[in-house]
Amino acid sequence: MSTILDQINQSFQKPKVVGVKSGDNVRVHQKIREGNKERIQVFNGLVIKTSKQGGHLNRITVRRIASGVGVEKSFLLHSPLVTKVEITKRSKVGRNYLSYMRSRTGKSARLSGIEFNKEAVNMDNNQTNLATKDAESDKQPLEKSD
Repeated sequence: MSTILDQINQSFQKPKVVGVKSGDNVRVHQKIREGNKERIQVFNGLVIKTSKQGGHLNRITVRRIASGVGVEKSFLLHSPLVTKVEITKRSKVGRNYLSYMRSRTGKSARLSGIEFNKEAVNMDNNQTNLATKDAESDKQPLEKSD
């Protein structure tokens, strides 16, 4: 029974999603529809919560301070409206849910950063999609020549 659920779960997943963790500073690119127009809106902030990792319901909650007011947005990573997620900074944290960050401002809201390879982590979805298409075309059988 779990294999059927795994197949259904994978059918709703995007081929490649960035491995976001709590404590990461991210830029989330989201498609916004207003009437007949579509645009991409970028939301920068700190990931204070991750949930359901590994499944098609993988969700992150991102917090930022806008005009002195704390704003939190929750994103489904496998949603077709989320076009890209970039990790700009990775911090060392000991928890999954950073609710204590809501009460902090100024210097106390800073987290100690750790070094990581941005290029390796932030592989663009378009590049990975092209790479998978190239790999599939390589797997096609070649015609035999006499």
